[in-house]
Amino acid sequence: MNKTFFGAAILLGTLASPVWGQDTATHPELAPHPAVAPAVEKIDQVAKDGPFKPEWESLSTYKIPQWYKDAKFGIFIHWGAYSVPAYGSEWYPRQMYIDTKRRGDNFFEHHRETYGPQKTFGYKDFIPEFKAEKFDAAAWAKLFKDTGARYVIPVAEHHDGFPMYDCAFTKWDASEMGPHRDVIAELADAVRAEGLHFGVSSHRAFNWQYYVRSEDYDNANPEFAGLYGRPMPFLFKPDADKYQENFEPHDDQFKDDWLARTCELVDKYQPEVMWFDFGIAPRVIESYDSNPFADHLKRFAAYYYNKTSGDDDSLGIINYKFQAFPESAAVLDKERSKMAGIREPFWQTDTAVSASSWGYTQNQKYKTPDRLVDDLVDIVSKNGCLLLNVGPRPDGTIPEEDQAILKAIGGWLKINGESIYGTEFWSTFGEGPTTVSTGHVSESKDKPFTAEDVRFTKKGDVIYATIMDWPESGQINIRTLAAGSEHWPGQIESIELLGSESPLEYDRTQEGLKITLPEKRPCDYAYVFKLR
Repeated sequence: MNKTFFGAAILLGTLASPVWGQDTATHPELAPHPAVAPAVEKIDQVAKDGPFKPEWESLSTYKIPQWYKDAKFGIFIHWGAYSVPAYGSEWYPRQMYIDTKRRGDNFFEHHRETYGPQKTFGYKDFIPEFKAEKFDAAAWAKLFKDTGARYVIPVAEHHDGFPMYDCAFTKWDASEMGPHRDVIAELADAVRAEGLHFGVSSHRAFNWQYYVRSEDYDNANPEFAGLYGRPMPFLFKPDADKYQENFEPHDDQFKDDWLARTCELVDKYQPEVMWFDFGIAPRVIESYDSNPFADHLKRFAAYYYNKTSGDDDSLGIINYKFQAFPESAAVLDKERSKMAGIREPFWQTDTAVSASSWGYTQNQKYKTPDRLVDDLVDIVSKNGCLLLNVGPRPDGTIPEEDQAILKAIGGWLKINGESIYGTEFWSTFGEGPTTVSTGHVSESKDKPFTAEDVRFTKKGDVIYATIMDWPESGQINIRTLAAGSEHWPGQIESIELLGSESPLEYDRTQEGLKITLPEKRPCDYAYVFKLR
């Protein structure tokens, strides 16, 4: 028993004994799972024996597969037992144990008024109501393909500690409780049957300090540590809810369990993308070298890359946030934010059709398809891709509002997809007055794009110029394409508006490329000109 665990066990015996009994310090649910140690031994062997070694220098020789850079657009799925209360956000499991407001909602009070005290009705008690009785993986996959997505990433395990797959390291998973189905296996088969790429996300690292504890809550009971995590002493402190200020380093028992679970996902489902949330790296670290999780990240990355090493296009892809990885060893992901300009290497934004939650809730604050298409165009022009999230209901149906948004995006891509798929960034990403938010979870500050905002992509000798709105005047002037422009010093041979058969009138002067638009719009938003 390591010193950290031993100290925690002694203190837990004192903290919890008035409620849960005198045996908490030696409760079997607090011990390492017996399958973890042999799993880690095998993982380390693969990590050491392959072409990639568990060192940053070796991992930084990684090359991003071309299919991913060509895909540009994927679907994210947040679905779990948190969809049952359908209140506030997918952080309900954490906030129901914290008596403060989060973004205007007091989950704690709502829970007590609706379900009763947290000791008698805890988060675990939502799991039997998470039945997924209408879940149809094939129908989901068809919807995502019709949306124009090229890859799909369901959440394999969120912070709540309830894997959506058949996990060998806990009984608290969707194959043994709730749906009694291996959701990830079903989705993997259905998504691939539609010809799409498949990945998974792991948010497990934050389970370490996700649940604030009290003797008055069920989550202090070591019997439920397989779901809530071990009730460590720091989780009982008055400021335990302030994780951003008090990011407690994970102990080796937790990190080894994380490594075993994450590599199990690789072995069972062969994900082409592994997406990680913030828990693998505190935001306060200055670099990946000072990350206390770094050793386990290197071991996982070497294992994953070695397992998927065949040719460059079969390599697995790791999405990370903040400073968890060197930028050359994996793909940076920005949550609900974008880049101010072109970024090399390739990167990704993850956001949702809802501005208020990732998981299903009542009274979602939906975004418009117009805004989301504009975001996609802006991101792709800056050498990125968009991972767009939906949140299914607990019965397994995707809300009609989510579906309508996805179908609208799919309609736009059917007309304009050639300006997105398989394109590259140009010598400049665009022009116009509207800037975008770049800080973590800052998209709420963004203003709508205008008819003066233009974004560029290229494919071979073709340049695509997308105007983000239809000008009331019926004319546009693209200054970047003015006569003698450093970006296009030669002649423009032809211009067409995708989706329109009407010939265009245009004039190229020192002030810009002036185009008179046809009377009929070819689509509802983001209008693409194809130039040669």
